[in-house]
Amino acid sequence: MRAAVPDEIPFEVDILAGSPLWKGREEALAKALAAAATSEGVGGTVSLLLGDDASIAALNKEFRAKDGPTNVLSFPPAGGEAGFLGDIALAAETIAAEAEFQGKSLDNHAAHIVVHGFLHLLGYDHMNEADAEKMEARERTILASLGIADPYA
Repeated sequence: MRAAVPDEIPFEVDILAGSPLWKGREEALAKALAAAATSEGVGGTVSLLLGDDASIAALNKEFRAKDGPTNVLSFPPAGGEAGFLGDIALAAETIAAEAEFQGKSLDNHAAHIVVHGFLHLLGYDHMNEADAEKMEARERTILASLGIADPYA
């Protein structure tokens, strides 16, 4: 599925849905990505894999040498294709379990996680406290623009 998200800056999301848990959530996730792109002032294309835990665990093993699924994987482009911002992969069962554990709606938590993954594509990280604070501030701002409460509160 290709979701073109109209905005001032051309931005597009290519979506591959690989888990039934994501059914009906594609446009909301594309909207969250568009909000992130607009907030960061970037345009281009992002590929979004809406996977299950098994598919994300396989990617996590292959590319990070880590066993098991993780909620999100971000793969910045290796170079070459102009306007391509990178790939984001989401793990359905992991994100659903996190949302339930944290008492959040799946839709809001998934929006947070996809925005988090997008910011990783742009070079944001959370390896130290200062970088984490900067990244979390950007997430809060983007999510607030979508009417989603502070995910860290």
